Amino acid sequence: MPQYQAPMADFQFLMKDWLELDNHYSSLGMEDFDAGLANEVVAQGAKFATDVVAPLNREGDEQGCTLNDGNVTTPEGFADAYQDYVANGWNAMLGPVDYEGQGLPYTMAVPVHEMLNSANLSWRLTTMLTESAVLAMTRHATDELKDKYLSKMVTGEWTGTMNLTEPHAGTDLALLSTKAEPQDDGSYLITGNKIFITGGDHDWTSNVIHMVLARLPDAPKGVKGISLFLVPKFLLNENDEPGERNALSVGSIEHKMGIKASPTCVMNYDGAKGWLIGEANQGLACMFTMMNDARFQVGLQGLGAAEASFQGALAYARERLQSRAPQGVQQPDEKADAIIFQPDVARMLLTQKTLTEGCRAMSMMYAKYMDIEKNGDDDAKREANKVIQFLTPVCKAFMTDMGLEVTSLGIQVFGGHGYIREWGMEQLMRDVRIAQLYEGTNGIQALDLIGRKLTRDGGNMLEATYNAFGEFVSKMEDKESQSRAQALLDDWRAASADCLGMSPEDVAAAACDYLAYTAYSLLGVLWYSMADAAKRGDNATLAESKAKCSAFYEARILPRRDAHKVAFQSGAQKVLAVSGSEFDYL
Repeated sequence: MPQYQAPMADFQFLMKDWLELDNHYSSLGMEDFDAGLANEVVAQGAKFATDVVAPLNREGDEQGCTLNDGNVTTPEGFADAYQDYVANGWNAMLGPVDYEGQGLPYTMAVPVHEMLNSANLSWRLTTMLTESAVLAMTRHATDELKDKYLSKMVTGEWTGTMNLTEPHAGTDLALLSTKAEPQDDGSYLITGNKIFITGGDHDWTSNVIHMVLARLPDAPKGVKGISLFLVPKFLLNENDEPGERNALSVGSIEHKMGIKASPTCVMNYDGAKGWLIGEANQGLACMFTMMNDARFQVGLQGLGAAEASFQGALAYARERLQSRAPQGVQQPDEKADAIIFQPDVARMLLTQKTLTEGCRAMSMMYAKYMDIEKNGDDDAKREANKVIQFLTPVCKAFMTDMGLEVTSLGIQVFGGHGYIREWGMEQLMRDVRIAQLYEGTNGIQALDLIGRKLTRDGGNMLEATYNAFGEFVSKMEDKESQSRAQALLDDWRAASADCLGMSPEDVAAAACDYLAYTAYSLLGVLWYSMADAAKRGDNATLAESKAKCSAFYEARILPRRDAHKVAFQSGAQKVLAVSGSEFDYL
């Protein structure tokens, strides 16, 4: 199994030299925070991820979760690791201060979340969904509900879930049929079935707080008639502690390709008592607060798996001796050269590294704008929100697509050994595959990007995002690289603006290629920016690495954008020409 080590040098560079966190926090009036504190938080998070969570990954995959007498048991050590997690305050990093949270900047928390995903994606999932549930409650729940539930979810004493999907209603939530019957005491009785519920039940905490989408009796049809409800596993007694079991149960645990150590449950609600969150029939808007946070977090899953795979592949490539390098003998004292000296292996490793570090930079940029949206002045908050909205589907879809590509390359570097269970590389690929599917498939993310965030918005989010990336370009000192970065950014802006006049069918056909074109373009800008900033830092080895990786990305990865651009500009005719009967000859 690859031995994960947190990429602290890269995080330190991104926080101190690239994002310039001291200036960032100062500009937002966040005097209690600085780059030094950020480095300490991330370093401690790295220690927890590597020493506590990572060692559980392999055995967790082997053991999986079990359901006995209606109760779910997670793999050995998982619950104990969670207790360490909450005892050390990690669950409360982003929680509101008024409800036992620490209120840390996202630029401190995001690196920790990435490392947890690298260490053990299955384990991270339950804490991730709890954070998203906390965000939805913070923004939409009544003070009464917050007083009863929020502090214990922030601290991690209780966990949270997201209940959207039903057997017949996945992407199309208009088909949702779970019912909510109002009661005289202001509560509701929830009846229905939900599937694919992460952390639906487990042995970590004394209560699980479910966020459930359901319909009121007089609700309008479609998505405009959905409401959001808080439904606890155990109802609270007069001391606001878990008491009577609510009328809900786990029907089964899903048998999955990967993330086997995460309890993915079928949930049955049989008149379970719940309470409305937000306004009636406005549940989808409330849930999207949770979903958009989770979508970015799922992007971090792709990034985390990619980093773990790259580390495993790099270590193996340095040790595995096979043949002599075509450029000449590299290790004359050995019977053969390490495969890292083979050009094709170097190509795979550099592809892994440039995609992973490029996505990490985008995730940290996203975190920066989350800080601004939370702490900036009104104008800054509005512009930051536009950037976040535009980048959310890009982060979710592209980072998870790249997670699959990078973990597949990791297997390829190992050759036949990569396909064998004991080496651990195949688990990374199995685990990350789900990230392209849940929280909205990547095709749905692409449609969201071009259909809502670009064309329906009329280009406002596009302009805000262009300006956000332009800030990085404006800080560059190398004029030639700055010119290339600006040209790349301008080309992306112009091609994106051309999409504003597309027909609905052309937009739908262009979606996935447009998202990929966008991501490769924006990562190119970030690579130019990182290489430039690294020159001014105090880590000469890192600066050399960033320069070489930037050159590799420009020569070998960036040309992908051109193919995607040609594709998304080609129209829908060749796609819609296929009616379905053409496949029947088999």
